[in-house]
Amino acid sequence: MTPKEKMLSGELYLPTDENIMKEQLDCLEKLYDYNLTRPHDSARREELLREMFAEIGEGCYIEPPLHSNWGGRNCHFGKNVYCNFNLTLVDDIDIYVGDCTMFGPNVTVATAGHPILPELREKGFQYNAPVRIGKNCWIGAGALIMPGVTVGDNVVIGAGSVVTKDIPSNVVAFGNPCRVYREIGERDREYYFKDKRIDYTDPDVAEAMKK
Repeated sequence: MTPKEKMLSGELYLPTDENIMKEQLDCLEKLYDYNLTRPHDSARREELLREMFAEIGEGCYIEPPLHSNWGGRNCHFGKNVYCNFNLTLVDDIDIYVGDCTMFGPNVTVATAGHPILPELREKGFQYNAPVRIGKNCWIGAGALIMPGVTVGDNVVIGAGSVVTKDIPSNVVAFGNPCRVYREIGERDREYYFKDKRIDYTDPDVAEAMKK
């Protein structure tokens, strides 16, 4: 197998391979351009994201600065994904994100790892495992999502969590390591924050609930 094939298959490989590094630097050139766009350059940002990402749906918005090992080359985003400042995508292999998922500031999604064995790590060996995040999730500020993790649909990950294992759909989870706290349920239909009630007479809320 070539180093690039190893990189994409989860095998140990050396990321310092000359061909890998050249291709990676080409991707980072576009990422550099993206991060230099001005706030009113929405059309240019959309154009660059379509060039940078493996897949990106309509209505995605990513606040610069964006940090990414491969400039989004291995990222597959659905529709209406929102990413706040300083999203870090360690996208040495595929990252999948479903429609309508939101990322708070300073979130890291990492696919890359290094062997525990010191002799291999000293030489710079790496392996990669894909990450999958479902639809309509909210990933809180400063959360870290580790290689190989799958997060289900409609999940809320609390701020500062370290997600090392799969999280099922329709739950609130947080902590280090991240654990399921509770399922999303009937109380969430009444309250949106602590004792703040959802006002179903508000026209915008009423319209949203029709969908």
